[in-house]
Amino acid sequence: MPEYFAHSFDDPAREWERLVDHLHQVSAKAADFAGHLGAEEWGRAAGWLHDLGKASDAFQARLRGGPLCDHSTAGAAEAIRAHGGGAGRLLAYTVAGHHGGLPDSHELDARLDAPPPCDSVAMPDPPSPGGLPESYRNDPFAISAFTRMLFSCLVDADRLETERLYAPETWCTRAAWPTLAEMRSRLDRFLEHKQREALPSGINRRRAEILRRCRAAAAWSPGFFSLTVPTGGGKTLSSLAFALDHALKLEHGLRRIVYVIPYTSIIEQNAAEFRRAVGADAVLEHHSNVRVSGDEPDEDAKDRLRLAAETWDAPLVVTTNVQFFESLFASSPGRCRKLHNLARSVVVLDEAQMLPVPFLDPCLKALRHLVEQCGCTVVSCTATQPALGRSDWMPHGLDGVREIVEDVDGLYRAFSRVKVRHAGTLSEEELAGRLAAADQVLAVVDTREAARRLFERLRPLPGAVHLSARMCPRHRSRVLEKVKADLRHGRPCRLVSTQLIEAGVDIDFPEVWRALAGLDSLIQAAGRCNRENKLGCGTVWLFEPAQRRRVGEWQRRAEATRAVLDAFPDPLSPEAVREFFLRHYGANRRDAHGILPLLSSPRLDFQFREAAEIFRLIDDEMEPVIVPWEHEAEGLVRDLERVDAPGALLLRLQPWVVQLHAREMRALAAAGAVRMVRGRFAVLSDPAHYDPALGLIPDGVGMESQDFVV
Repeated sequence: MPEYFAHSFDDPAREWERLVDHLHQVSAKAADFAGHLGAEEWGRAAGWLHDLGKASDAFQARLRGGPLCDHSTAGAAEAIRAHGGGAGRLLAYTVAGHHGGLPDSHELDARLDAPPPCDSVAMPDPPSPGGLPESYRNDPFAISAFTRMLFSCLVDADRLETERLYAPETWCTRAAWPTLAEMRSRLDRFLEHKQREALPSGINRRRAEILRRCRAAAAWSPGFFSLTVPTGGGKTLSSLAFALDHALKLEHGLRRIVYVIPYTSIIEQNAAEFRRAVGADAVLEHHSNVRVSGDEPDEDAKDRLRLAAETWDAPLVVTTNVQFFESLFASSPGRCRKLHNLARSVVVLDEAQMLPVPFLDPCLKALRHLVEQCGCTVVSCTATQPALGRSDWMPHGLDGVREIVEDVDGLYRAFSRVKVRHAGTLSEEELAGRLAAADQVLAVVDTREAARRLFERLRPLPGAVHLSARMCPRHRSRVLEKVKADLRHGRPCRLVSTQLIEAGVDIDFPEVWRALAGLDSLIQAAGRCNRENKLGCGTVWLFEPAQRRRVGEWQRRAEATRAVLDAFPDPLSPEAVREFFLRHYGANRRDAHGILPLLSSPRLDFQFREAAEIFRLIDDEMEPVIVPWEHEAEGLVRDLERVDAPGALLLRLQPWVVQLHAREMRALAAAGAVRMVRGRFAVLSDPAHYDPALGLIPDGVGMESQDFVV
C-alpha cells in the first residue's frame, strides 16, 4: 500500500505525519475518552474512520498545495459499509461532522449518496464498535445524545493529537490538576477554620448540621439528588463537600464536579468562594464574562485555564445554564468538544428553579441521559425546589430523586425569619415614599428601566444606591461592598435593584420590597432580609406595580403566584413552593420549540444542526462593550491596542465588560460613543454614557459627562 500522510509541515527538515500513525493515535485516545461512557470500542472505531478520506491522491495533492478536498465523507461511507444502518449510521454522523459539525440526517444522506469527493484507497477494516448498552433500548433521544458524546470523544482526540504535532508547547501547558483528594483536604481545613471563627448562634448550628448531613449522604449510590436548603443555610460549601466526598467513594468512580449556575453574578461569587476553599489552581470558571481571577500565580496557569475551557478537564468546573445546556444540544465541534468530560461527574444545578420552562423537557431528558447512561450524579440545589419528578403530567421528569437533608419542612421552620405582608398596588411615587420612610431597605423590581426610574426618585436621599447588569462587574462589586459596610455600621442604605440581587448575593436588610413575580423570585428576595436572624423577624412587602403590564411568561408566573398567595397562609413554605411549580409547569409548554422530536427518531434520522440552532436559552444575542471605568482598565485598553495576541488581555478586561443587546450597541455607535479597537473590540469612548450610579445607558438620557476613573 502506498505511503499516505495526515499532516504536512512547511519546514523541510520535519517528517510529515503518516496517516496510519495519526489514525492509531486518535483511535487510542478516542477509545480512552469513550471508555468513561462504557463505549471504548465505539471511540476506537470512530478514531480509525475519521480521516480515511486522506488515503487518496486528491488529499495527498492537497498537502502539497492542491485544491480543498472533503476527507470526512469517505470515512462516513465506510462506517455504513462496514457496520450497516444502525451502528454505522451513528458513526457516520460522528465522522462526517468532525470538522464542520454534526449534520442533519438529510445532509448526511446527501453526502453519502453523492459521488465520492475523492477516490479513497482501501485501508484495513475499522474496528467493530459492538452494540449499545441495554439502557439505550427504545430511547432514540438517548441514542442521539450518545452520538453527540461519541462525537465529542472524536473531536477532542483529533484536536489534541493535532495540537501535540503542531503546537507541542501548548499541548504541554495542559498540565496536571490537583486531585479530588487534595481538594477535599483543602476544603476540610477551610471548613474547620470557618467553623472556629463562626459566632455561636442557632443559624450557625443549623448550617453545621446541614453540612454534616451532606457529608453523610455522600455515601449513597450515584443518581439524582435534591438539596433543599433555605437561603442563608450555607448550601454552597455544603454542596461542595457532598460532591467531593461523593466523588471520592471508590465504588462510585466519579472524576470531577461541575457547578451549573443561572447568573454570571452568582458564578463570580461562588467561584471566588471555591477558590478560597480548594485553591485557585483547582477551579475553572467558564462563562461569557469569564476572567482570570488574579489568584493564578503565573502566565502558564492562566494559559492552562484558557485551554481547559475548551475541554472541561479541570476537577471543578463552574459554568452557566446557557453554556451547559446549549452545549448538550450543540452540533459544532467547538461546543461539543468538552462534553465527554461530563461522563462520571457530579453535576450540581445551583438555583435549579431557574431551568428554562420552554426548554424544560429537553433539559430533563439530557439530565436523565447523564445519569442513566453516562454514570453521573445530578444534584438539584436550591431554597425553592422545583417539581421535577416524573409523573403522568411530566413524563420526562426525573426518577428516584433523593433529598439529602430529609426534613425539609423542619429545616424551613428553623430558618424562618421573615413575615410576608401585602402592600397592594403602588405607583412609583407611592413606592418611593414608602422606601424613603425606611433607613435601610431593599427594593427589587423586574426591569432595568423600572429600577432606573425608581432610583431617580430616591437619588437625593441619603444612602440611595442602584444595582443592575448595566454596571460592569467591578462597579457592581464596589457598590455591594459599600452597601454591606453601610448596613454593618447602621448608616442609611436604600438599594434599588433588578433581580440580579436575589441569588447568590450575601446581603442582609431589615426590610425588603418585592414586585409581585414568580414565587421562587419572591423567596429569593426574602433571603436578603434578616439573613443572619439578628432582628427576630424581618419584613418582606409584596406589591403590584401600577405601571406594569405583564405579558407571556411573566404573566403566567404571576398568576401561579397569586393562586398560591390565596391558598397558603405562609406563601414561603415548602408546600406553597410545590404548589407554585405544579401550577407553573402545568400552564406552560415545556418543549415549546419542538426540540425532542428532532432528536428522537426511531429510524435514527436525527436533526442535530437544526436542534442546535433552535436550542437557544437567550433569544437576543448580546454584544460586549469594554468600559474603562478605572485606571487599570484604561491601561489594559492601551495594551490591547498594541499587543499581537490579545487573548489574555481580554480575560483580564472582563471585570469592565457590559453586555448589550444589538440594538443598544447600535444606539451607542450612532451617538459616536464607542470606538473599535483592532477593528473588533468595542470600547466605550464617551463618559457621558456611563452614569456613576446607574452604569451604562446606551441612549445617554439624563447623563452628565464625567471621567471614567473613580
